[in-house]
Amino acid sequence: MPSTVVHAGFALLLAAGLLGDDYDRRALAVLLVAVVLPEVDSFLGPIMSGAHRTVGHTLVVPAVVALALYYDTRVRERSAVRARIADRWVAVAWVVLFVHVFAHVALDWTHLDGVNLLWPLRDQFFALDGELFVSTADGVVQTFVDVRVDPKTGTRQIDPGGTGTTETVHIDNPVEPRDPEAEIEEPVDRRFPVANAGWRLYLIGLGLFALVARRVQGDGPEAER
Repeated sequence: MPSTVVHAGFALLLAAGLLGDDYDRRALAVLLVAVVLPEVDSFLGPIMSGAHRTVGHTLVVPAVVALALYYDTRVRERSAVRARIADRWVAVAWVVLFVHVFAHVALDWTHLDGVNLLWPLRDQFFALDGELFVSTADGVVQTFVDVRVDPKTGTRQIDPGGTGTTETVHIDNPVEPRDPEAEIEEPVDRRFPVANAGWRLYLIGLGLFALVARRVQGDGPEAER
């Protein structure tokens, strides 16, 4: 699965393009904490079935936070958030939300059994798995969303990549390297992945390159702000 290091590499790349003048050590520190935080749900596995890729990988929480932040900073006459923090941190908060969703949740959505996108509103893992291509024989073909039509009733069934629920899906992680229901042979091999595919190692390197490139530019991160 994409490791925390891969998520961080992608986050650094997005930060370099999105933070603008707010790109400094403090903003990067907050952003990296937000990117790593979803992995904490791994530790909930022993007390909650299917917790990993559920509690910290749902889109419901960032959606609620985004709506609350938008209402407070754009709709209300007097913003409670702006009264407590500088305006620049409001801009950083939007970037952090974006990076949390696209550098972590969405990246995990594309791998293994995906993520529990709508938990707790709906307990269903979804995986973004398939292909999209143009064929000279079949035209445009996509397999990301399975659309089936019952020939008898004409009813259309759409499957956006559902893989199971918290009761049936277990995604291996260092805290629970195997499904707790399965027999585990000792010693348990707990692996902490860094880059288990070439594109992931490339993404880590690209993120570090973006970090160094911004540093050496004239408008790079300041030592202190």
